Amino acid sequence: MQRQFSSALAITALLVAVPAIAQQTSTTPQTPAAQQTGAAEQQNRAAQAKLTEQWEPVPKVVTPGQTDAAPPSDAIVLFDGSNLDQWVNVKDKAPAGWKVENGVMTVNKAVGNIETKRSFKNYQLHIEWRIPPDITGTDQGRGNSGLFLASTGAGDGGYELQILDSYNNKTYVNGQAGSIYKQFPPLVNAMRKPGEWNTYDVVWTMPTFNADGSVKTPAYVTAFHNGVLVQNHSQLKGETVYIGKPEYKKYESGPIKLQAHGDKSEPISFRNIWVRELESSTASGSR
Repeated sequence: MQRQFSSALAITALLVAVPAIAQQTSTTPQTPAAQQTGAAEQQNRAAQAKLTEQWEPVPKVVTPGQTDAAPPSDAIVLFDGSNLDQWVNVKDKAPAGWKVENGVMTVNKAVGNIETKRSFKNYQLHIEWRIPPDITGTDQGRGNSGLFLASTGAGDGGYELQILDSYNNKTYVNGQAGSIYKQFPPLVNAMRKPGEWNTYDVVWTMPTFNADGSVKTPAYVTAFHNGVLVQNHSQLKGETVYIGKPEYKKYESGPIKLQAHGDKSEPISFRNIWVRELESSTASGSR
């Protein structure tokens, strides 16, 4: 009995001593040398972190629109529904000549293609377009038009993002809506049915050229159709051609062009067109 009692006392003493020892250990102050080492490590981490901090140039402030479709504060509005003052006829630079009514411009096929008065290099573009609800025709003959991201000459010269009624309308895939015409099909078909508005949001990076006309850097297109990615930084092979292989031709900047296609279907309409000019990747430091 005495041995058991002694063992119990020993265990009790141990249980009381362990927390006391732990508390004493945790509250034991660091030596000056340890404090100096910890401070030096913190200073070194802070110095290493600063090596990857960029403070300049400070990005400019851009006020976004009330909605994602509305032009931000630095946008150039190309069509707000009131007039075609920013556009001209491609053939003779006369007034554009397309119909404007109720905030919408509609293709006039008799007049032909129109293009912006201004020329652009790299940009972000928003444009809305609608296939008429009573559209007729099939294949490429159904609501055909085109958004030329850079017009490089008369007619259909330039780099085309295809516009077409691709809602239950079979055609060659590198000619449907959202395609880089005759080069790259869209990643998906995001087409809305006729009578509903479609949107393109596009980032255009123009090609650059050496002094001898050879290509220095190719053109790239990223495009969203109704908010869905359809072209993911696609590297273009050259200008759009209907027959043959695309090739590049040197140019410095180009207007944005809308096509009045010669198919027999009812003309399509556009609204809410704006563009934001972008610096080159070299100037902005982006990749």
